[in-house]
Amino acid sequence: MGEKNMRAQLDAQCVIEANSGFWEQMLGMTLDPAPRSAEFMAAAGHLLGTVDLTGAWIGRIEVRMAEALAYEATAAMLMQPVGDVIEADALDAAKEIANMVAGGIKSSLPRPCSMTVPESAVTGRTFSSRPMAEDSLDVVFRHAAGEMLVRVCEQECCQ
Repeated sequence: MGEKNMRAQLDAQCVIEANSGFWEQMLGMTLDPAPRSAEFMAAAGHLLGTVDLTGAWIGRIEVRMAEALAYEATAAMLMQPVGDVIEADALDAAKEIANMVAGGIKSSLPRPCSMTVPESAVTGRTFSSRPMAEDSLDVVFRHAAGEMLVRVCEQECCQ
């Protein structure tokens, strides 16, 4: 049930468009989608932004960024040098990135659909993407400052 219902509304191209719209238009940064089979590995200390969605589609959108990429994005957002970025600013930026990417993805999901306030954290453990489950979609992006993973996890599809 999960894959067929989720993929009817959502595919990697939808995630790529939601992501590039934000990064290119808002930050002036280009992140290139990696090949579909690309694995994602992030060291401890990477930043995680999450948004939960409820309604006709229930799930979570996670954005995991290498620390250097998160700090570079924060610097672009705040229009200041990377060396001036502090962890609290990077955490706020991770929330905003998750919120904007999730908002772009949400437009492809069945209605009604609402988003929670985004959360963010600096992770204490290494993360590596597992082979895609039936109820999730992973898209890896690459930038000179590091990699990013956008994961859309479906918990239940009611329509």
